[in-house]
Amino acid sequence: MDIIERIDALFAAHGEQPYEGARREAISATAHALQCAQLAEWAHADAPLVAAAFLHDVGHFLAAEAIARNDRLDDRHEDLAVPLLAGHFGPALIEPIRLHVQAKRCLVTVDPGYAATLSPASVHSLALQGGPMAEAEATAFQAQPHAQAALSLRRWDDLAKVPGRETPPLAYYLGLLDGLRSRA
Repeated sequence: MDIIERIDALFAAHGEQPYEGARREAISATAHALQCAQLAEWAHADAPLVAAAFLHDVGHFLAAEAIARNDRLDDRHEDLAVPLLAGHFGPALIEPIRLHVQAKRCLVTVDPGYAATLSPASVHSLALQGGPMAEAEATAFQAQPHAQAALSLRRWDDLAKVPGRETPPLAYYLGLLDGLRSRA
């Protein structure tokens, strides 16, 4: 199956299912992905980062069954997305996705007010993902290639949870992916 068709199928199968238990959010995964990508566009991010914002949680779809059984388990969704996207897209799209969970851990350490902005579900997942970074770990994280993009993505991720917000449709961002794939 073509990668764009595969991503579309993943959204069709899992995007509208609500998160349950401690992972519950006010909107669906599809609405969250669309809002996150729209926020990236509004910030004038480049196309690969907008696409990363759109796809940052696609790994959750790949781990959906395990999470449905245990919401005390970190699904490592940021790592699960990499094999799906590798070979189809470049590092400017893949690396911010891979790093966005670590970006949350970093922001909790370096920005004193950041933790207070997290949803209850994000607070829950933060604990599962290792909690705040140590200062030295945060410094090392910020020096990595694509870390600044991941930090931006993380902030959009946190803001992309507004019920009823209008966004471009899924097909719009699938078209963006198609254009990026052809250049990868």
